[in-house]
Amino acid sequence: MILYHMAGSLLMRNRFLTGVTMVAVLASGPAPIPLAMAQSRPAPDQGFCRNAAPLPRLEPEARPQQQDNGGIKTRGSPAESEEAMPAPPPPPPMAPPPPSYAGDAAEVVVTGARADGGASKSAPAEALPTPGSSSDHARVSPGIVPPRPYPQPQPQSGILTAGEHDDLLNPELYAAYVNRSGDLGQEVRSLPRVDTTRIVTVKVNDRSGQPIPFADVVVTCSDGNSITMATQADGSAVFFPGLDRLSERITVAARKGGRTIADARPVLVADAHGGQTVGLTASQAATKATKLDLMLVVDTTGSMGDEINYLQAELRSIIGAITAKHRDLDIRIGFVFYRDLGDDYVTRTIAFDRDIGRVQGALAQQQANGGGDYPEAMDQALIRAVGQDWRPDAVKSLLLVADAPPHDDKFGRTWTAAEAARAKRIHITPVAASGVADKAEYAMRAMAAATQSRYLFLTDDSGVGNPHAPPAIDCYLVTRLDALVRRVIDSQISGRRIEPEANEIIRSVGKYDAGKCILPADFKWQNG
Repeated sequence: MILYHMAGSLLMRNRFLTGVTMVAVLASGPAPIPLAMAQSRPAPDQGFCRNAAPLPRLEPEARPQQQDNGGIKTRGSPAESEEAMPAPPPPPPMAPPPPSYAGDAAEVVVTGARADGGASKSAPAEALPTPGSSSDHARVSPGIVPPRPYPQPQPQSGILTAGEHDDLLNPELYAAYVNRSGDLGQEVRSLPRVDTTRIVTVKVNDRSGQPIPFADVVVTCSDGNSITMATQADGSAVFFPGLDRLSERITVAARKGGRTIADARPVLVADAHGGQTVGLTASQAATKATKLDLMLVVDTTGSMGDEINYLQAELRSIIGAITAKHRDLDIRIGFVFYRDLGDDYVTRTIAFDRDIGRVQGALAQQQANGGGDYPEAMDQALIRAVGQDWRPDAVKSLLLVADAPPHDDKFGRTWTAAEAARAKRIHITPVAASGVADKAEYAMRAMAAATQSRYLFLTDDSGVGNPHAPPAIDCYLVTRLDALVRRVIDSQISGRRIEPEANEIIRSVGKYDAGKCILPADFKWQNG
């Protein structure tokens, strides 16, 4: 169990969070450590202000050898096939069945029509877990899920439904989730420990209060080491005292275009639970983002077969809508499609391209095949994606569409790639499909939190695909996937959260208020 040293007076009894945005502290280790020990005291051979490790190197991808009904077949490169052995035909795709929950069905409120166009039914709503309880994430091991017995709609955009959750807006719930998920560390030694109790957020604004995007925030620690992180479109850069090994006293400055735009100011890093915000006033005026780099990383293994055609239609619609709405933006789109070791290919990369028709055609060619076991080569896919030619002055968005985690022994490489994404100011936005279970949800939510993004997950409201495992999330809105992804990317471009219109909401779960879950008065961060 992760130990949370908190005084009783700090148990969150308010309905909402404080005004200070709180984000995740990501720390890997073989076992959880008390938060009191996570203060910035490096080992004798370590300094303060830790920078992310270099992105792991992979051999060049193999070129496609032949086309077969739209599927790409390649010979594996040395890096991709070093562990691959001749394998028998894969078994049926594996996916976890949804758990059975017991709770108060009144927490589910139907506010609109079903996504399939039919009228909302008065059938019993899905029961919800009690917020913060130890039983709200009872999952079973991945297994075979029988297909739906009724006919599926024809693949087209606007059918798939999804919810989203911002763990950075709900630090109490995320800390409780990590606490309950502590036993996963017994299975995966390199599973990262994520803590949402202490952060330092630096916000850079101009003299009129407008945010400065893509400014370099330089944090210098007491031993002279420094970390540089660029601000997002909202003018913020987040530093994690645990992950970044911040010293007790730091200085913070901002630069842009090679010159200082905000002089260094001293900051005392708080040791108490909570977040702190450091404001810097820039000497130059704010400008809006004019470029977008969008990379879609898509699992194309057999377990995605129940939804891949629908996802292709949705992604084509999303790409078309974004390019149509933001005609003033210089938009580039790329892909990394991935499977697993021993498959026809492990990764296939489509570099960033301004030709939307060409990238749409590449997406249309993909088919789901291969895999066989539950984990997939997510580590290699993220390494390929993060290593692409991202522009320093663009909004950077990576959409990860998957239903399985990386292999247990590849979690370390996967998190190295996630840290490299964070260092490059890339938002990782997961879209969890029907097969997602404990490890995949944990990995995806931590990636989203670490890169200041959100966790998206498909729901059963569309009637498409195998049953979707309910997420370990206390409140969310269900809307159509294409509209949701557009809102998330629009938020990343504009630097402000965009909520759905009332007529876009299919149903609501829990007590939701603009991305935050309203907590019960007796909510506790930890069990007991």
